[in-house]
Amino acid sequence: MILTSRQIRDAVAAGSIAVDPFDEGQIQPATYDLRVGPQGVTTTTRELVDVKAKGLLTLAPGDFAVLTVLERLTLDNRHVARFGLRSKYARRGLLATTGPQIDPGYSGRLTVGLTNLRPKPITLAYGDDFLSVEFHRLREPAEPYSGPFQGRDGLRPEDIEFVTEGTGMAYSEVLETLRSVSASVATLSSAVGFLKWALSLGFTVLALMMTGLGFMIALMD
Repeated sequence: MILTSRQIRDAVAAGSIAVDPFDEGQIQPATYDLRVGPQGVTTTTRELVDVKAKGLLTLAPGDFAVLTVLERLTLDNRHVARFGLRSKYARRGLLATTGPQIDPGYSGRLTVGLTNLRPKPITLAYGDDFLSVEFHRLREPAEPYSGPFQGRDGLRPEDIEFVTEGTGMAYSEVLETLRSVSASVATLSSAVGFLKWALSLGFTVLALMMTGLGFMIALMD
């Protein structure tokens, strides 16, 4: 059963679901909007970004980023949640690449993978709502989650290294290289075109000169 806005409020009030910080304004008819959190890292910056201090995180074209969510979520063993990217960002070419389910008993701050599929940069402002989460009530209690993501509150060193220490070129770097090559090819093409025109003009002038010389020799005869 998916919780409605009233049921979300009731579950939060009863302590079955905890959202910290909780904001009534983030509640939608059957979802709760999660906001851009304090930490992020992209394949272009290759370093941890203090999104809260900077105010934003920018993904270059082709960038992959790992970003923390502002809210810390806690579910009891009777609730499970599913989340996804809000349509306002999906329509702009952003793709969320993280698994969508939050298991019963989970507690922590979500970490989300994002990819910019757009040919232009996409900026996420700190505190902006970018994910929607829906809560489901189970028919019976489940075994509480106890996996490696339990209790996380931010990006770990291995999360940052995964993004920053890749051995190959990042997709954003590949795109930039292709643009550079394309520009170079266009310049070379223009140069070749000019050379062809110059050679054609030279041959034309030479032909006219030869014709004129032949005419002058004919007159002298």
